[in-house]
Amino acid sequence: MKKLAVKKGENECMACLTCENVCASSFYKSEDTTTQNLSCIQITGENNQAKVSVCVQCGKCAKSCEAKAISKNAKGVFIIDKKTCVNCGKCIEACPFGLVVKAKERETPSKCIACGICVKNCPMDILYIKEEADKPEAKAS
Repeated sequence: MKKLAVKKGENECMACLTCENVCASSFYKSEDTTTQNLSCIQITGENNQAKVSVCVQCGKCAKSCEAKAISKNAKGVFIIDKKTCVNCGKCIEACPFGLVVKAKERETPSKCIACGICVKNCPMDILYIKEEADKPEAKAS
């Protein structure tokens, strides 16, 4: 499975918001900084420290989707099929991290697809794409 992750160590997020801006401008093809809240990565502040929230590919968005518009690709990344999505917003509500986002002018929501654009643009080099084996899903009894 492929997912975005945050490095632990001496480099800390300085809350420059470059990752948010580049993510939002990639998805929404705009350099307008008001799209920042549409980023699939979010930087918040807690106790004078920046906290980086990233999609962990938990699949809660997919489980909530009655239209079955969200599925896991071969790399283990959950992807929203824009043709199948009925824009009900249940995936947005289901994301425990608030990282499924939607612009008013768009028909469908967006979520992290582990594209790595934030990784390439982070000046502190704290982001990376993590590869890990898929965990077997628990069987319902």
